[in-house]
Order: sequence, then C-alpha cells, then structure tokens
Amino acid sequence: MRRQWLVWVIVLCFFCSLFPNEAKAMSVSAKSAILMEQTTGRVLFEKDAHTKRRIASITKIMTAILAIESGKWEEIVTVSERAVRTEGSSIYLKPGEKIALKHLVYGLMLRSGNDAAVAIAEHVGGSVEGFVFLMNKKAAEIGMTNTEFANPHGLDDAENHYSTAYDMALLMRYAMQNEQFREVSGTKLYRAPNPTEDWDRVWRNKNKLLTHLYKYCTGGKTGYTKRAKRTLVTTASKDGLDLIAVTIDAGDDWNDHMVMYEHGFAHYELVTVKADEIVEQIGDPFYDKHLFVVRDFIYPVTKKEEALIHLKRKLLRPQERWKETGVPSIVGKAELYIGNEKVDETPIFYKQQKKTRSFFDWLLGVGRDG
Repeated sequence: MRRQWLVWVIVLCFFCSLFPNEAKAMSVSAKSAILMEQTTGRVLFEKDAHTKRRIASITKIMTAILAIESGKWEEIVTVSERAVRTEGSSIYLKPGEKIALKHLVYGLMLRSGNDAAVAIAEHVGGSVEGFVFLMNKKAAEIGMTNTEFANPHGLDDAENHYSTAYDMALLMRYAMQNEQFREVSGTKLYRAPNPTEDWDRVWRNKNKLLTHLYKYCTGGKTGYTKRAKRTLVTTASKDGLDLIAVTIDAGDDWNDHMVMYEHGFAHYELVTVKADEIVEQIGDPFYDKHLFVVRDFIYPVTKKEEALIHLKRKLLRPQERWKETGVPSIVGKAELYIGNEKVDETPIFYKQQKKTRSFFDWLLGVGRDG
C-alpha cells in the first residue's frame, strides 16, 4: 500500500513539472493586487482588487499627471511655508524658493517629496483644496468609481482618502498615455538646480524594480505610511506586451510585482485580429463592397484562448427611408469573442457614394460647395 502511494506521488509530481503554472496558483503577499494589460485594460490577475484601502504616496501619480496636463510645465513656482512644513518624505525645499514646476514633478515622482506635492497643488490648483477638487474630477473622468482624494500626497491626515488596486491601475493606464509622464516615471536619476547652493540636487528613483531589480520595468511609484503600509504601482514591457501592476498593503511588494509580471509575460501575448475580414463577404447586394472598419482588434490572450477567438457581425436591416434620408454612417458593429465572451467591438461604417454631377448640374450650380 505504501509503495502504491509513493508511485502516485511520483506521477503527480511529474505532471506538475509538465504544467507548473496550471498546478500552482499565483500567490502574492499584498492584501490587494492587480495585473492589467495596458493597451486594452484587460485584467490578467487580481486579488481583492476592488476593496477600498489607504494608498499612501501612489496618490502622487494623480498629482503628477495633473501637473503635466496643466500646461504649466516650464512655469516657476514660489514655494510656500505650508509646502515646506509638510511632514514625511521631502526634497527639502525652502520657503520662498523659486523652482520650475517640471523639477517639482521629478522630485515628486522619484523621491516622493510631500513638500513638492503641496507646492504643485498650490500652483496648479490655486490652493491645495482647489487641487483636490481637480484630482477628484479627473478620477471621475477616468472611471475611478471607488476612489476619493483628500490631499495631493497620500499622508494619513484624512479619513476620506482611499482607492482600490483596480482604480489605481486605471489611473496608471491613463497616465502612461502621456509621453511626458512616461519619461518622468521611467527616469532613474535626475538633477535639478539648487538656487542657494553650489551643487545641484540629485534625485535617484526609489523604485528598485526600475533601478536594478527587474530589467523589464519601465516606471512606477512607491508608497508607504503607517496606516496604509507598503503600496506600489509599476509598469513593465516585454516583447510588445505592456503591463501594469498594483499592490496595496504588501509585505513583499518587489517580489509580488515580479511574480505577477513573469506570470503575465509567460502566459499572454498581444494578438491582432483583422476586423475587415468580417465585412468583406456579406452576401447582401445592398452592403457588398460598401462596408469598412477603421481599426483591427488587438487583445492579450493565452495560447488556449487564441484557439477560441472568432468574430461576429451585426448589421442594421436596410430601410426604405434611407432612399430619402441617406444611409447612416454607422450601420453595425464587428465583435471580438473568446469562446462565448465578447471582449471588444468596433463600429462598421457604410461607404457613402459620391453623387456625380452632370453638365447641367454644374451649369446650375447643383451640388457646389458653398
């Protein structure tokens, strides 16, 4: 009996070695975590990703993107007493100091300067309170439905300051569409002038994944407070696949992110599905050779899912009244499915025929622009 049990153990271990990732579920230390594909927003892994939690300094991703989008990048900021007195991590600004907004954003993202966060908020929003209004307005626009901001830095000085792993991934996805943000987030070392000293300020990024731990990391933001614990948002790219990882309240966040990234890169790839194939052979004389789409489908899938990809087409039934009103520009949609699940769609357009003008139309000015 014992020998038979040993044989079964050996067989099980053999099969687990063949399919290691199928047999062992991914595990992370964080209370909340998410892995999202950047192009489509598809969630590749999540753990309690919609629970509201304190987020600490990853708040500053919102502060940074608002500063960048303000159009005040090159403007000079006068540092206030309130900014200098802000507790916690600091880039050691001085009262009355004049410094370019762009330098403050680098100090904010690389060194997590809380003094920089307040100085940015006062300059861009007119006041910290005015800037917080802008933060919550942007959060609503992005779709961060379980988020509320109460300050520009993430300190534990307000109860109504929270977000979720999912919402923070949405924010990072939005911010990464901005070229200037991508540059700041991915900077390992930055020099800023120090007006009262003979030496420049030198800021090294606190994101260890970016600086030396993970070669595929392209940026991110660290965070910590006593109540929020460790929080981290990072990005990584490999073989054309761009990923976003978020952890909140994590005891081993660097490893959590690397584990999630390795899982994503090992199991998913971006595939392109030609959407125009669905409009080429209609079998309806009204629609034949009159339909087109403006984009293909791009979606991250596993090898198993790739075999289940298929397209569906939905078209409006041609109407008699179209002879008078004209055919609508959008007459349907192409849908991308993985098995029975619809994962994306794009409009199908009708190619309008240009009416040719006769000599008499030209003579009478019929159809002439203006």
